[in-house]
Amino acid sequence: MSFLPQEIIRRKRDGAALSRDEIAFMVEGLTAGSVTEGQVAAFAMATFFRGMTTDERVALTLAMRDSGTVLDWSDLPGPALDKHSTGGIGDTVSLMLAPAVAACGGFVPMISGRGLGHTGGTLDKLDTVPGYRTQPDNDTFRKVVREVGCAVIGQTADLAPADKRVYAIRDVTGTVESIDLITASILSKKLAAGLTGLVLDVKTGTGAFMATLDESRALAASLVSVANGAGLPTIGLITDMNEPLGTAAGNALEVQLAVDFLTGKRIDPRMWEVTVALAAEMLVIGDLRPDVAEARVAIEEAFTSGKAAEIFGRMVTALGGPADFVDKADTYLAKAPVVRPVMPPAAGTVAAIDARAIGVAVVGLGGGRTRPQDAIDPAVGFSGLAGLRDDVGSDRPLGFVHAASESTADAAAAALVAAYTLGDRPERGPAVIERLGG
Repeated sequence: MSFLPQEIIRRKRDGAALSRDEIAFMVEGLTAGSVTEGQVAAFAMATFFRGMTTDERVALTLAMRDSGTVLDWSDLPGPALDKHSTGGIGDTVSLMLAPAVAACGGFVPMISGRGLGHTGGTLDKLDTVPGYRTQPDNDTFRKVVREVGCAVIGQTADLAPADKRVYAIRDVTGTVESIDLITASILSKKLAAGLTGLVLDVKTGTGAFMATLDESRALAASLVSVANGAGLPTIGLITDMNEPLGTAAGNALEVQLAVDFLTGKRIDPRMWEVTVALAAEMLVIGDLRPDVAEARVAIEEAFTSGKAAEIFGRMVTALGGPADFVDKADTYLAKAPVVRPVMPPAAGTVAAIDARAIGVAVVGLGGGRTRPQDAIDPAVGFSGLAGLRDDVGSDRPLGFVHAASESTADAAAAALVAAYTLGDRPERGPAVIERLGG
């Protein structure tokens, strides 16, 4: 069936609900070049202001999924499971979760992204591991998932290519924040990955893209309803990002924190809470455990027994990293030449944290990108970050800055001080706030 792009744009501009065929025509046209980028930009802006129904969101997601290769994991002896986070600060959950789920019988073909805005990216973290291939060929990807149980890699060129083009257009047209387009962007890649089940980690708070709980609920509800409507069993957890999830922010520093977690050397309590909760939901949605209580016991055992650490090490080796990385991560990870404590202006109790400002400060140090082509300094960031309710003073800094120079350390230290508010000891809610889904 043939349509006119300008008529579809006009209908959406005027608030009409588009048919599945109309939406498929726009996505196929963008991929083939018969619909111009200007027309897609107009379509994105019309969608931004007029919104979409759930049926339209499902249609857009499926059309973007079908713009490229759709993986098939039906030959695996267990379910293909994944989780997606909407992005936060100090969040290394994927690095621990994937091997823990694999230790319990799941298979985790995790296709992750790079840093976006003030939030860190799993691929940027894995790039700090010498030799690790975040873009292996498809045969290698499948082999590692089958033999190790998990592989964390980047989006390949033939996986939901329409999403890459639409995202690039959204990025320069002020339409990034559209829940309709965010939903299709996230889920088209996950559907193209051929999953059996998906668990979503939707962040809320000062370090999240959705700063308020109402915004986070709206995004989580959209993601869960569209994923299930598209045939992918999915549940969502809303988790707190009013402070960094872990005590480090910065690529190599977060990888070290993940290794310390896996080996039991250091486990940040809120990181444990979120990781175990998400992983347990994955086991239930994959029918590997009958309920969340039994699933939590299995995940906790995967960590305490060392099985998750062993599988993480095997994944690193299988994708080109050092065979002894788990044992000697500290010797492989890049170190910043300037490391120093950041002291608070006075002794006191941490009453509030602008987590987003910490992420921005990491970008300012060179640990993130201001342009897509920018190189990242893997060594920079913050470690030992104080959390809410912590007492700080002359014997307890706000954290340690890791920088390439004294001048960038000065700027980042000032930004870290500004991100902290000292005052009365605050109430602190749970790290896992709500659950949405079946």
